[in-house]
Amino acid sequence: MLRSQTRTICALIVLLVISCVLCLRTTRAGEDPQAQEQAARKAYADTIRKSYNFAFAKGSISLPGNAAVQGNDFLEPGAFPDATYCGHCHQEAYHQWRQALHSNSFRTPFYRQSVNILIRTKGIEFARHCDSCHNPVAVMAGALDSHYTGDRSFDRDGLTCTVCHSIQSVDSKLGNGGFVMAVPAVMVDEQGNRIPGIVPYWEIYAHPERHSKAVMQPILHSAQFCAACHKANLPPMLNGYKWIRAFTAYDEWQNSKFSQQNPLTFYQGDFTTCQGCHMARSSAALPEAGAKNGTFASHRWLAGNTAVPFYYGFDEQLAKTIDFLRSGNFMNVDIFGLKIGDNPSLIAPLGSVPFTLPAGQTVEAWVVIQSKNIGHSFIPEVRDLYEAWVQFTVTDSKGAELYSSGFLRPDGSLDPSAHSFTNRPVNLDGDFVDNHMVWTIHSVAYDNTVQSGRSALVRYRFELPARVKGPVTLTARVNYRHLRQSYLNDIFGPDHPAYPVVEIASRARTLAIGRNEPQPAMPNDNPDWMRWNNVGIGLLDELQHQDSLDAFEQVVRLNPGYKDGYINVGLDYLDWEKYDEAREPLEMALKLHPDDARALYYMALVERRARNSAAEVADLEKVVAQYPDCRDARRELGISYYQQDRADDAIAQFKALQAIDPDDLAAHYNLAVLYRRKGLKELAQKEAAQYAIKRIDPGAPTYSLDYLRQHPEMNIESVPWHVHSAKPNELQRAARNP
Repeated sequence: MLRSQTRTICALIVLLVISCVLCLRTTRAGEDPQAQEQAARKAYADTIRKSYNFAFAKGSISLPGNAAVQGNDFLEPGAFPDATYCGHCHQEAYHQWRQALHSNSFRTPFYRQSVNILIRTKGIEFARHCDSCHNPVAVMAGALDSHYTGDRSFDRDGLTCTVCHSIQSVDSKLGNGGFVMAVPAVMVDEQGNRIPGIVPYWEIYAHPERHSKAVMQPILHSAQFCAACHKANLPPMLNGYKWIRAFTAYDEWQNSKFSQQNPLTFYQGDFTTCQGCHMARSSAALPEAGAKNGTFASHRWLAGNTAVPFYYGFDEQLAKTIDFLRSGNFMNVDIFGLKIGDNPSLIAPLGSVPFTLPAGQTVEAWVVIQSKNIGHSFIPEVRDLYEAWVQFTVTDSKGAELYSSGFLRPDGSLDPSAHSFTNRPVNLDGDFVDNHMVWTIHSVAYDNTVQSGRSALVRYRFELPARVKGPVTLTARVNYRHLRQSYLNDIFGPDHPAYPVVEIASRARTLAIGRNEPQPAMPNDNPDWMRWNNVGIGLLDELQHQDSLDAFEQVVRLNPGYKDGYINVGLDYLDWEKYDEAREPLEMALKLHPDDARALYYMALVERRARNSAAEVADLEKVVAQYPDCRDARRELGISYYQQDRADDAIAQFKALQAIDPDDLAAHYNLAVLYRRKGLKELAQKEAAQYAIKRIDPGAPTYSLDYLRQHPEMNIESVPWHVHSAKPNELQRAARNP
């Protein structure tokens, strides 16, 4: 007890001395601390600027990234108070942050693998594109330059506290670090002016409201804040080729049900920002000055990164990340139906209908993977590095495996024929872009990710041996690994620990050989009308219109009061280009909900085809009035005005669309035409240039085809409608043992 008290007294003395030193630093007679700070910063910036390689634009610190600071000048690393300074009062935040990805955004070997290749092959100045998000302190300090010789100890802290808490504004349309930060400060003075650098703790305790004003901007609570870095593109100055969208988790959220800005989602839901999911409030275990009513917004940013905590031994972060992924909130797996032998009829939904399953037959199982409560795609962002896939097995009554897809081979690599929720970017030579060398991407061979609120249908075909007597069990799992095995091997070599594989969702069904009667639903099963709706969504995305139509008609039959069931029938007809047939179900939906924006949007497309221009415009105007940030409605209304020779109205819509999505190709193209017709040649040329640089390279599919020819297993995945079939025994063994 005495020893503990002695340690406490010593710690308090040390803190008192530090505070006194800080106080002396800021209160020396005749000296203006802020003027001192500003003079030191100017001297530092002047020194860096003399030799800095402004490779992409004169005076631009961060290009090809977009990070910016007020005053557009360099900041010495010491301008960012160390995280341990913040951790004195915010112990819980510091503890969580230290284990989270944000604090390890730069130093990990997983990030350094690709960025070091970029530096070696193109030069350190190109790394500003990546480090505008991964290491903003280095960018602002001018450290990403061959002449920099300063201390790089700030690398260990990645996104330190005073990076995010100094950001004043964000351009959600930019990405690549599209933020503007102020000179870091933890206090403002009596007039509200920021006080650069650190201040004594006692002064913060005396004026907490001035501390809060310095570090808590309203934008921190918005989804737009996250867009600064969770949206990225590959600009021509990086790849020497053309503009390519890399990822856009923010735009995916903005188009999801959670933003409530888009009426065209298959399901509607409550408003939720990125922070609502990834910074959920919980009890603070350590002293935390920022806690409110005993809870604190999580600074773990739980998501899918299991690799970083596994590598560093952050067991607490790893356990919480795995629990987050296994929560059951995000995905639903449904073994929906069967086709047996040569019978084309689908037995569905399983569990609700009786059927007979004979031995010695070929069976095709339909597995539906529903993205239930994810506000972005699955997988999001750097899909070429992450692995998520369906593991499907069929076992007999003794547990012997009759069929398997999506297994891990002895070397840890994934079965190449597995249904994987990923993409395959390829380069100019038609080769897979390995090691995340994004600046070499020219095309994407395929993208099997599932967008928010949608469903994927995966088919498996296998043989039931004639000898099978007892029941067989079908099991489908969605597994996830961060990162793919080949990338881990590139970093560490083949001899490294097996990184965690997490089962996100699963479902099993045991089927008798012979007669099967209906079975009670499991607690996590969707109702039958929703099961039909989800398989209809999957079929629609696979362009199987008749089957999709049959599924949506089952939805209407089971739930006649569900207006979206009728809309989905109409949508299927529209996608099938059967415009006349789409009218009746859409009218049924509008009888149930006369002002429903989703029904009105699709009805407008029907009216356009029927040349009912007034009705077309009226419907779209109602949608825009209800959902002014709906990209599709703005785009289609602009086209409608354009077709009616209402040039000014069309321009207004396309400009409004660009305010939501500046990369929309239809907006660029149509504005180029409209401006030219109005004689606005400079504006027309600007829009035409944007269209040219952002449209898909007509030659790009050639690179994808070269890749797919070399990889037949990937070629199958690139086809929307495909079946995963059982292989002969010798091929199955070869797949398991490369």
